[in-house]
Amino acid sequence: MDQITIQTTPFDIAAIQEEMRAGDPAIGALVTFVGQMRDFNDGDPVSAMTLEHYPGMTEKALQKILDQANRRWELLGIRVVHRVGELKPLDPIVLVAVASAHRGEAFRACEFVIDYLKTRAPFWKKERTPDGERWVDARVSDDEAEARWRDS
Repeated sequence: MDQITIQTTPFDIAAIQEEMRAGDPAIGALVTFVGQMRDFNDGDPVSAMTLEHYPGMTEKALQKILDQANRRWELLGIRVVHRVGELKPLDPIVLVAVASAHRGEAFRACEFVIDYLKTRAPFWKKERTPDGERWVDARVSDDEAEARWRDS
């Protein structure tokens, strides 16, 4: 079962993991990635960040990523939770959880989903620094991470 949630409120990592694995004895692996806000970027202190998205389009883009992951690996479920709105350092931003019968598939699919999410999902970040607010550009390293999946 796949599920995508975009929300402004914090999420409970343990509760999401328990919900995914409970009642399905076929699950042999549950891999979870949680991205959280740092207090720096590009060498500058960051006190807050605002994440924006395009409702409807964001969920469709994420579903395409999950569909690709399901075609590549034998998975038993994927859950993506992404925050929007204002965030502070240490706040969790995104959770990707992947369930499968075997750990290898779960690890690879989880990494694939977050790599594609970083480059293909329409989210926009604005950081608050001592010098004012600034929009965050896409990272070359995110593009490189996504590109390696195209060759495999």
